[in-house]
Amino acid sequence: MRAGIIRVGISGWTYAPWRGVFYPKEVKREQELAYAASQFRTIEINGTFYGMQTPNAFGNWAEQVPTDFMFAVKGPRYITHMLRLREPQVPLANFLASGVLRLGVHLGPILWQFPPNFRFDPARIEPFLKMLPHDMGHAAGLGRKHDGKLRAPAWLDVDIRRPMRHAFEIRHDSFRCQAFIDLLRAYDVALVCADSVEWPRLMDVTSDFVYCRLHGSQELYASGYDNAALDEWARRIKAWASGEEPEDAERINGKARARKRDVFMFFDNDKKVRAPANAMELIRRLRC
Repeated sequence: MRAGIIRVGISGWTYAPWRGVFYPKEVKREQELAYAASQFRTIEINGTFYGMQTPNAFGNWAEQVPTDFMFAVKGPRYITHMLRLREPQVPLANFLASGVLRLGVHLGPILWQFPPNFRFDPARIEPFLKMLPHDMGHAAGLGRKHDGKLRAPAWLDVDIRRPMRHAFEIRHDSFRCQAFIDLLRAYDVALVCADSVEWPRLMDVTSDFVYCRLHGSQELYASGYDNAALDEWARRIKAWASGEEPEDAERINGKARARKRDVFMFFDNDKKVRAPANAMELIRRLRC
């Protein structure tokens, strides 16, 4: 069985403390994405979480990255934190019409991050799971239901029906239940393995890819990962990519069906410039 594709990257790329440390002094701010994309095979777009973007913004980002590069895109907090999944269809359509599809071959997973006080509620979660598009054609169709709140004309052009992936990051212990895992598997959505000091860390495999976010296991968003920790994560990633599961996997229930899986790994410990250094150290271990 051939292994899946492993992509290690960072969460965001615009951080002032990184300038002159990760970014060489001669790299201008408008060149930071291109430089970061030359070092990593994936980066999370954070701006989409905080507010609506435009097709021109997505197009500009896509033009700056290599051919085999993929972005992960954070879904809007308006849907997850403010509406809390109540009547999400039009806001989801707005997000999809705002230019996400302009990323084309560079569009990786959509990350849906829930707040710490959002509890497991299948009555809200399953309708949203059912609504999520799993290819760009479906996404364009849903995007046509947008309202007038877009910042620019909608972008709904699709050249081919490329697949779309989704991942849920949960932060409340009520999600530690088999019913949640069963829902994710039924709708082919990945459960984010989030390494942090404050939120549940689960490694149940629920889709054809694995999505990990390392927030800092000792100090949220700040602490780095030492050699021993990076060795552990390298072993886990190799197991997932090869179709197996880590021996130390923390799961609600048993193993998923063995199959090769792509792995997306993001370092979100951006304070003190930990993230880029840790990501590059992990890449060296994986040789990916």
